[in-house]
Amino acid sequence: MYAELSMELFHGIFTPQAVAAYIAIGIIAGFLAGLLGVGGGSVLVPALVWAFNLAALPQQWIFRLALGTSMATILFTSVSSVRAHHLHGAVRWDVVKNFIPGILLGTLFGTFLARHVSSNFLVLFFALFMGMVSFQMIFEYKPKPGRVLPGKWGQFVVAAFIGTASSLVAVGGGALTVPFLAWCNVPFKKAIGTASAMGFPIAVGGTIGFVFNGWTAPGLPPGSLGFVYLPALLFTVVASVLVAPFGAKAAHILPAHLLKKVFAVVLFFIVLNMLRGLL
Repeated sequence: MYAELSMELFHGIFTPQAVAAYIAIGIIAGFLAGLLGVGGGSVLVPALVWAFNLAALPQQWIFRLALGTSMATILFTSVSSVRAHHLHGAVRWDVVKNFIPGILLGTLFGTFLARHVSSNFLVLFFALFMGMVSFQMIFEYKPKPGRVLPGKWGQFVVAAFIGTASSLVAVGGGALTVPFLAWCNVPFKKAIGTASAMGFPIAVGGTIGFVFNGWTAPGLPPGSLGFVYLPALLFTVVASVLVAPFGAKAAHILPAHLLKKVFAVVLFFIVLNMLRGLL
């Protein structure tokens, strides 16, 4: 009887439709992670919400499961992406080192907030957050020529804010880190490469937080580890890790102004989709 129940559960989780959806989501997210340094979460969250609705997962936990699963996926995507950017000399490791303590603190705090605020608030915050960034990129805000990165403590404060905001919307930090570094006159392709390196510490803190804060949540679907849905994680990771290096390679072939436009358009359509779902 136990074996029959396990097989029934297995087939319920790993349906062909679900597997195909997770692989497709991973391919798109992995390519964008490498191309734009956004960790893939900007695409993963709304795509996983769609996939989890199709799979009829418990409605009250769908958005948090999408956040947690997205964050766990970035653990693997970021490593694949940053390796490719590092080979092109596009990662400012001095900035990464200064950001890591603030990022870890911010992500843990952000996952605590995500457990205790309403799903509608999270969706609205996600949409407004992405909308602000996309408009900034569309209108090509030009920083003052003399502006540079702040000192170590200034970078710590900025990193803590980015970590908190990123864990609330389960992105790898690129959606804020790329514009911030560009605002400080870091060349755009180096901003993308550096942001991709930020994805790993954000994902570490965020994944721990989502697992811990969802550990005792009632009514989670089978296959969940806290707010991380393992079946979706498995297939999105395999696809995204394989594809992310191709996105990173494309980032160093395409001109910077075109990358900015692509970045802005991707974020803008994500915002429209999330607001449509909220309304």
